[in-house]
Amino acid sequence: MPKQEEDRILREWTPILLRSILIAAMILLVAGLILDYTFAPDYFVERYHAVQQGHLIGKEKFGLLFDRIREGNPHAVLTLGLFVLTLVPLARVAFCFILFIKERDYTYVALTAYVLAGLIVGVLVGSVG
Repeated sequence: MPKQEEDRILREWTPILLRSILIAAMILLVAGLILDYTFAPDYFVERYHAVQQGHLIGKEKFGLLFDRIREGNPHAVLTLGLFVLTLVPLARVAFCFILFIKERDYTYVALTAYVLAGLIVGVLVGSVG
C-alpha cells in the first residue's frame, strides 16, 4: 500500500474513531443519568451525608463494575461512561504517535511518547488510589 494511501486512511479514520468513542461515552453517561434519576435520585445526597458523618466510602474493584452494570446499577453505568470518556485523549495521542512514527519525525515521536506515557501512568495511578 503506498505511503499516501496509508496516511489518508489514518487521517480519515482517526476522527471517525474518536467521535465514535465520544458518542459511546455520551450514550453511557446519559443512560446512567436517566437510570440514576429514575431508580436512585437520593444516592449522592445520602453519600454526602455519610461523608459528613465521617463514614468514608472506599473504592470498589474494577472487576465488579460489569457485574453491577448487569444488575442495572446506574452508578456503574456512569462510571463506565467516564472510563470510556478517558479513552478519547488516550486514543488521540496514540494515533498521533503512530502518525509521527510513520512520518519518521523522531522529535515528535519522543514528545508524543512522553505525553502518552504520562496519560497511561495517570490512568493507572488514578485507578490504584
